[in-house]
Amino acid sequence: MMAAKTALQASILVPGAPACAEALVLTAPISFWGGVNPQTGLIADVRHPEHGVSIRGRILCLPGTIGSSSAAAVLLELVHAGLAPAAIILHEPDAILLLGLIVAREMGHEVPPALQLDKAEFAGFEGRMLSIDADGRMMTEAV
Repeated sequence: MMAAKTALQASILVPGAPACAEALVLTAPISFWGGVNPQTGLIADVRHPEHGVSIRGRILCLPGTIGSSSAAAVLLELVHAGLAPAAIILHEPDAILLLGLIVAREMGHEVPPALQLDKAEFAGFEGRMLSIDADGRMMTEAV
């Protein structure tokens, strides 16, 4: 039996390498500063519903972010250490967080793409593989 596929178009915030990985849909906003451990790639905030889950190599779907001027540095560290998500999908752009990807790219690192898509679409991603091409086209497929 063939798995059902769905196609969506997202807006590109920061271009990056095409990605294909399992989605990690966060159920609450997160602060990268103190919320994600840059040495392990694990969600470190003990109050976050996904505490202890790894973001490494996943397509990270963020319903929102909790601002910190250090979020860019944490994301840069994750990219440098090879612990970054395969892609980041944001409901709303976060300029500080995205700056981490831009700086990482300027430093010569391959960066995950960052995209914008309405969070209403996120529920359909849980338990699915997502493929994202260079133009922001996304295909979802059941795992």
